Amino acid sequence: MSFVLTEDQTMLARTASSFMTESSPVSRLRKLRDARDERGYSPDVYRKMAELGWTAIPFSEADGGLGMGFAEVVLVTEAMGRALAPEPLIPSLMLAGQALSRAGSAAQKQAWLAPAIAGEKLLALAYAEQGSRFDPANVTTRAEGARGGYVLTGEKQQVWGGHLADAYVVSARISGAQNERSGIALFLVPASAKGVTSTRQWRVDSVNAATVRFEGVQVKDTDLIGAASDGHALLTAAIDRATVALCGEMLGGMSEAFDRTIAYLKERKQFGVPIGSFQGLKHRAARMYIEIELARSAVMAAARAIDAGTDDPALISVAKARVSEAYCQIANEAVQMHGGIGMTDEHEIGFFIKRARACEMTFGDAAYHRDRFAALGGF
Repeated sequence: MSFVLTEDQTMLARTASSFMTESSPVSRLRKLRDARDERGYSPDVYRKMAELGWTAIPFSEADGGLGMGFAEVVLVTEAMGRALAPEPLIPSLMLAGQALSRAGSAAQKQAWLAPAIAGEKLLALAYAEQGSRFDPANVTTRAEGARGGYVLTGEKQQVWGGHLADAYVVSARISGAQNERSGIALFLVPASAKGVTSTRQWRVDSVNAATVRFEGVQVKDTDLIGAASDGHALLTAAIDRATVALCGEMLGGMSEAFDRTIAYLKERKQFGVPIGSFQGLKHRAARMYIEIELARSAVMAAARAIDAGTDDPALISVAKARVSEAYCQIANEAVQMHGGIGMTDEHEIGFFIKRARACEMTFGDAAYHRDRFAALGGF
């Protein structure tokens, strides 16, 4: 498995970095937060991302994509992570879009996936419920059989990008007990459907999420994504791919926090010398660098495995466990090395520690993924 970027990948990484630097400084996130912006992101920036082809990267040409891979996705999300860009690329395309891409009907793809790839519509995956604690099989939302379809009833929590979505990919139980993997189906539900209500949640990292309720929502058999028995497998596959994309964002965030900290260590002086010359801080900075490089290797290994068709969930869990701990550790160190100013809201370094904590709890924290890795290995 090669970890060296190709010429095209290097060009993509440079383009992504340049675009995010020019279009999305961290100060933009502060303005959106302070204004309690209705959307929480910039439609203009997202439109330009679509024009650059970022939204189309992992999809087949038949679906309107570029037929590239998750190694390229990671390069883009890493650039977004450096800028703490709030645009809904991951929830719309790398999460909900992946479920549609893998099992959606031709009609579903034409009506929803193609416009989402073009940046014209937004999708969201509604799967997490109160008390589910990272387990996609912990589903209480019910899909009761009705003539020609189903009736959905339930509530989903922390739906990433949910309050702006044009449609939801919803997990619902058609049979079985609460934690059984069998009996789960995925449905494509327009946000405008009768009985669907969305309430925005204000997260600490200023990224959009919502509580979405389904009260007697009528759906047709044609709204099923794949077969009724495929829900859990499709859901797990979509979450795994989104996890890799998120790992790329986390890698970018920790890298930016590290670079800013190194710059501060060179600028801030005590006793007439830069504080970066103190041996204790040198050791801590070296440890931060090592953690970033270990995280990068784990993330690229997971992305390359998906692109190779192996879809190894163990590698994905290794990557998420690695970046969850590394991002939090590096963000903590960054704030501490900035001293008192790092604790103030006026300084941007604090935005990274908030994002690190939120990312850690998205799609499973380090402890969850270590346990998953062990279980996959038969322990």
